[in-house]
Amino acid sequence: MSMLEADQEPVAPRRLRPGRTNATKQKLFEASMDLIGERGASGVTVDEIAAAAGVSKGTVYYNFGSKSDLIAQLLRHGVDILEARLLSVKGGTADPLAGMEAMIGQAMDFMAEYPSFARLWVGEQWRTPSEWQDTFAELRTRLLQVIGTAIEGVAAQYPVDATISRGSLEAAVFGACFVVGLDRQTYNPERSRDQSVAAIMTIMRGYVLKGADPRG
Repeated sequence: MSMLEADQEPVAPRRLRPGRTNATKQKLFEASMDLIGERGASGVTVDEIAAAAGVSKGTVYYNFGSKSDLIAQLLRHGVDILEARLLSVKGGTADPLAGMEAMIGQAMDFMAEYPSFARLWVGEQWRTPSEWQDTFAELRTRLLQVIGTAIEGVAAQYPVDATISRGSLEAAVFGACFVVGLDRQTYNPERSRDQSVAAIMTIMRGYVLKGADPRG
């Protein structure tokens, strides 16, 4: 029996007050990200996560039911945080390219704060089969929608290269945020946030036709 299977106790999750649940989830998220960053999801036990978060193992099962459910909910929680930060820049500038740059900056700040989440995401989302495959697909769609809306804003105000697939462009920006952000944290800590943002923005600036002025 694997370590992951050993942690699968069949306890049905129960509902707590939202405020208490969110506070517990944040504690578990931060503790889990630290541990998973060191050993990977399969190498961490519920006992270790609970101890690092300062809660009982029973509290983990009370909230989430199993280790697998815990990881799925922590993925959702991480995406909730990231999505909120991306959306926080909405309407902050009249220039959609500047808005996209601010959004990418928020993504870099998130990767800097939670590099282990980026490692978990990059390491697990392409694993086939993965017990969290459906969760990744759902969360990926949510984030791509946020990026897609920002790209639509650019296309509405700037002449853009219509031969570029919108879906591929969304995926390119999405993937670059994770990979560039994680690369900076793991291999190139001397690289500045602004340098990383500028590198990703070349994707968007290449989408806008050269020499084109914003549409009035």
